[in-house]
Amino acid sequence: MSISGMRRAAVGLTALAVTVFGAVTTSPEQADAQPKPVDVSLLALNDFHGNLEPPSGSNGTIAGQAAGGVEFLAAHLAELRAAAKKKNTITVAAGDLIGASPLLSAAFHDEPTIEALSMAGLDYASVGNHEFDEGAAELLRIQNGGCHPVDGCADGTPFRGAGFQYLSANAFKTATGKPLMAPYAIHKVQGVKIGFIGMTLEGTPQIVSQQGVAGLSFADEADTANRYARELRRKGVEAIVVLLHEGGTQAATGGINDCVGLTGPIVDITNRMDPSIDVVVSGHTHQAYNCDINGKLVTSASSFGRLITNIDLKIDRRSGDVISAAAENVVVTRDVAKDPKQTDLIDRYKTVLGPVADRVVGETTQAITRRQETLFGTSLGESPLGNVIADAQLAATDDEQGAVAAFMNPGGVRDDLDAGPVTYEEAFTVQPFANNLVTLDLTGAQLYCVLEQQFITNRTLYPSATVGYVVDPNGTTGTVADPCAGTRVVRGSLTFGGTAVDTAATYRVTVNNFLAGGGDGFSALTGGTNLVTGQIDLDAFVDYLTAQSPVSAPTLDRIRTTAEVPAA
Repeated sequence: MSISGMRRAAVGLTALAVTVFGAVTTSPEQADAQPKPVDVSLLALNDFHGNLEPPSGSNGTIAGQAAGGVEFLAAHLAELRAAAKKKNTITVAAGDLIGASPLLSAAFHDEPTIEALSMAGLDYASVGNHEFDEGAAELLRIQNGGCHPVDGCADGTPFRGAGFQYLSANAFKTATGKPLMAPYAIHKVQGVKIGFIGMTLEGTPQIVSQQGVAGLSFADEADTANRYARELRRKGVEAIVVLLHEGGTQAATGGINDCVGLTGPIVDITNRMDPSIDVVVSGHTHQAYNCDINGKLVTSASSFGRLITNIDLKIDRRSGDVISAAAENVVVTRDVAKDPKQTDLIDRYKTVLGPVADRVVGETTQAITRRQETLFGTSLGESPLGNVIADAQLAATDDEQGAVAAFMNPGGVRDDLDAGPVTYEEAFTVQPFANNLVTLDLTGAQLYCVLEQQFITNRTLYPSATVGYVVDPNGTTGTVADPCAGTRVVRGSLTFGGTAVDTAATYRVTVNNFLAGGGDGFSALTGGTNLVTGQIDLDAFVDYLTAQSPVSAPTLDRIRTTAEVPAA
């Protein structure tokens, strides 16, 4: 319950109280006469990313249990609604329901996921950064329906749009200053109003391609929440829930219902929110937590439909304010009967997809994971699968564009590869964004700046096998304004093909178009010249798997530290 809510509730109780010897008490008769609070159950999820089928590998487990899959998600939602009995249930989500999706959903522009979540009873969802992957016009089509302007209705049936309401409070049309979509919704339960404000992270333009956010601007999350909270209160709404696609991370010792040492943007954002806001359903970091921050209930349900956050609210009938709020993250186990309607949906789209998904494109000698190695105590090291992808991108552009090195962003590596045959669908799940490869000219000095930006953004660029360099854990980190001032990368240690990079010389380097546009904070890449756009990154990955099959996990020795390579 918010601080202001407690005050308002106290005022209401005082009006019914009797003063005895200076103390305020309530008689049993008066207590019985007070109306019982309204019980509301919020069922929340986030970062589903189109995982209609149970995710594979580490993405398919949580809290030691196999979890996920929309057939099971829908079944668990139905069970939780039934268990709520007289409670009024509202189902909500905190963004990234679509985008970076497996082939079964992405091949149809995520229409299957929207249909599945609509059938599962979703009511409101905030817009995540991945909802902007194909641009604002496509997001509006996802909400309102209609066939895709290029691919049409690929499954042969009309797309009716989302059966739930997307909310986007802090994404504004730059030309008009108006919100792209409805900023909030008011939901009535037994005469009590509940306000839902939805938004994505302010930094969306830094992590989405520039085409995806063209014509849009994004406002501060806390300022926006406070603005619309005031507007809701003017409309008589005292129970306020924020669906925010931004989050945090708790310590590794924390379980799915803990809040151990929570860090990240969600802490500051929540602390700056108005006391009238009662609950924050968060996302983006793919973490699970259940927290109290400054008197507000703050939750996150990990990712891929593996958890449902079951939030119980008690709302005062007279004041309309939240009296209490409690939550539990519930695992979406696979030991329940599948929802048959979801099974039918999956089967229908798999039939339309045809044999493309099952085509074997290569083979691995062992499981190749995307997990990053530890680099001086942080997860800023290399990734076996990330390195393989960088090698694939170099192989696609070395002879064709004269590239001598390639770098891959970690956010673009979405899943692991199991040992054995690799299907097209599995390769797609690893690289689902359909980014183009871009080869460009960078000076040696610019390359050092790019590498220094890794320690500002806390994101490692996975290097191709031609690249080597040394990191000094005691070096200084540059600034956003001057990344080149950093000294984390030992000068003179960067090599391409074993030859030291000359800061004054120019080199052809391959990245994807997201990075080339400065994505993930790598603004130094926008200084590249002589850009040539190549094939889709997935095609390059598939070609590499086929040509190099069987592929093994590479040795992680491309980035080393001064402890491994003492200064000369």
